[in-house]
Amino acid sequence: MAGRIASPCVGLCSTTVGDRVCRGCQRIDDEIRDWPALDGEARERRMTELDALRVEVAGRHLSVVDAAALEAQLVRHRIRFRADQPSLSRAVELLRVGRDRIRDLSRYGLAPVEPLDAATLHARLAADLLDAAEARREARASLS
Repeated sequence: MAGRIASPCVGLCSTTVGDRVCRGCQRIDDEIRDWPALDGEARERRMTELDALRVEVAGRHLSVVDAAALEAQLVRHRIRFRADQPSLSRAVELLRVGRDRIRDLSRYGLAPVEPLDAATLHARLAADLLDAAEARREARASLS
């Protein structure tokens, strides 16, 4: 469907248990609430912001050395991604879904900064993403 912007939701909404920032998609609770009412341009802007957040945080922990291998593994394991989604943002999704099954990150086109297994790498990424998203929420709140 032309012009349609997918939701960043990954089906793990922690705002339903009281978090102000979703641990799954890193959106702020009001962004989740208001998503259906946003026009396409506003949704695209939010997706770009979320991708930038993931790229910035994931880039501290790993690099994508083979984007084609990463994409092939995402397709193979039926992990949802967008055509315009940056590779590091895609890597975050891969690790979220496959962290307990991935044994050799290089087969997925990924090179961690430190020699960590996928589960530990994901745990660090998730914690840093939550911190960064929380900082984003606080910055937005201070502008209001």
